[in-house]
Amino acid sequence: MTRLLTNEIATMTELREPQKVLDRARGKPVAIMKNSKPVGYFVPVEAVSDPGEHRVATMEEVMESLQRRRHINQPVLDYLRDK
Repeated sequence: MTRLLTNEIATMTELREPQKVLDRARGKPVAIMKNSKPVGYFVPVEAVSDPGEHRVATMEEVMESLQRRRHINQPVLDYLRDK
């Protein structure tokens, strides 16, 4: 069974009227199905953020985040160490 990356789905037939598919999706990506199998995704512009909004985190920011979350992450790491 294939795992879909979105909750919104549409069939190839529904793509004959793409505006209806977009309206129903409310700005979220839509999995396109053919014979009950996903063949691709239809991604509205609203679902794609502007590339200028993102930046690469510095090593200091990554380390600071890891330190802040250490009390959350450590039990998981300890559990996984024995596996």
